Amino acid sequence: MREMIRYRAWKVITFVAMVIVPVVVFGFVTMHLWNWLMPPIFGLGAITFVQALGLMILGKILFGGFHRHSGGRRELRKRYMNERWEQMNPEERERFRAGMRGRWGCRPDPSERTAPASTPQ
Repeated sequence: MREMIRYRAWKVITFVAMVIVPVVVFGFVTMHLWNWLMPPIFGLGAITFVQALGLMILGKILFGGFHRHSGGRRELRKRYMNERWEQMNPEERERFRAGMRGRWGCRPDPSERTAPASTPQ
């Protein structure tokens, strides 16, 4: 029972250290940078800590989104494609490349390009 209480307390402390502390620190940094730069440069008013948190959330929505940055699925997909690529013979690889060029509108290989036809004048 005591171990479970310690475990829960450790989880709460870890949560506070990993989530709450950075949010508070970045909120104060945002607030102080805004209040230091924006009023003298653009004549805007000073903001409070809560407004700074709102500004951080707005910036995250507009510029960063709320997706995971772990890349777990991306790494699995990359590993899967690398395994498939290694199992392909050269003919299958070339067929795959040609299909991707057609699908994504990529430029053809330099070896596939033909010389431009000269126009008679």
